[in-house]
Amino acid sequence: MSNDAIVMLREDHKRIKALFKDFGKAGEKASRQRERIVRQILEELTVHTYLENEVMYPRVRTLMPELEQDVLESYEEHHVADVLCMELAPMSADDERFTAKVTVLMENVTHHIDEEEEEWFPKVRRGLSRTQLREIGEEMNEARGSAPRHPAQPSALKKALDAVVS
Repeated sequence: MSNDAIVMLREDHKRIKALFKDFGKAGEKASRQRERIVRQILEELTVHTYLENEVMYPRVRTLMPELEQDVLESYEEHHVADVLCMELAPMSADDERFTAKVTVLMENVTHHIDEEEEEWFPKVRRGLSRTQLREIGEEMNEARGSAPRHPAQPSALKKALDAVVS
């Protein structure tokens, strides 16, 4: 696997989008399967947003101050996803709002992924060297091991609260 930060984040995006497709394919009657898929989505998103918020965004913000507004918008999009993830975590597929909440989460995250991949990543790729992107990727790899895996873990909650308070 590449240590390039952008390549790593794109791989995360692929896994997340594949889980979204799996959820869409699971029928309404497949409650347990849908719950299992949502748990996987929550884990992937919790780790991914943690890595971006704690490593990628701060580094890009420092190295490319002209992308400040893009980074701030990304923090806000993550905050919305974090809130939805926290609300979904205790829910079951039988809850009347479960599917609606998952749908809103998927729409929100898909918009964010598309924006990153089509607009933000190309700017970052042009503005940073391969060495810088590898260094950021290495930091992300290191952080991945200790990243929260559930939205209710203290480090995930702190990330969500920081977005509200900051």
